[in-house]
Amino acid sequence: MSSKRYTEEFKIEAVKQIIERGYSVQDVANRLGTTTHSLYAWRKKYGHGPQKAAEQDDHQAEIRRLRNELKRVTEERDILKKATAYFAKESQ
Repeated sequence: MSSKRYTEEFKIEAVKQIIERGYSVQDVANRLGTTTHSLYAWRKKYGHGPQKAAEQDDHQAEIRRLRNELKRVTEERDILKKATAYFAKESQ
């Protein structure tokens, strides 16, 4: 069974029907031929408008960048610890 791919505009319009026009999730899902599960996920992602979704994407990118940086700095620290122990041992 292949899943349908919907455009971002389609998803945003579906969410608008729920939030702004007050239709139920089930009603919108039936009319658009989607699942309620998809609509709940779209509402979570796009419910605060496209700007909020873009902000969330930016936050996720920042989190990924910071995790990578933390990993690099941790590796550098571990190397420096080993080097310090090595040179301390040699100087005795």
